Parts: sequence; C-alpha cells; structure tokens
Amino acid sequence: MLYNQISVDAEVMSGTPVFAGTRVPIQNLFDYIEGGDDLFMFLEDFPSVSKQAAIEVLEMAKQSITTEKILHEIFA
Repeated sequence: MLYNQISVDAEVMSGTPVFAGTRVPIQNLFDYIEGGDDLFMFLEDFPSVSKQAAIEVLEMAKQSITTEKILHEIFA
C-alpha cells in the first residue's frame, strides 16, 4: 500500500496524519479539493508536499472507497 506518504507521530501535530516529512495535515488536501481548488493550488500553497505524495494519498483514498472488499467490511 502507499502508506509511506503519510506519517502519524504524537510528536508532530499532536498525532494528526500529515504528509511524511512535513507538518502539512492530509486533511488540508481534501479541504482544498472540497473547497473547489485544484491540486496545483494546493501544491503551490504547500511546497513541502510533492505532487507524487499528493497523488498517492488521493489514490489511497480512492482505493479505500472503491475496493469492494473494504466496502463490504464497512457496510456489512
């Protein structure tokens, strides 16, 4: 899986999931998209996050809601 792009450490942002090697919460990416901004705006505002890292996190989210096995586990 692609978890190497996400870090959860009690010493960094009180354990909030962040992009590995940064203090940028993963939630910020989804907030930008939800607010109508595109990936490039997010990357411009958070230059410590690589395009590859952002895409991998989005891919992980996509897999988590489109994988039949996971959906059956959640909604069974």
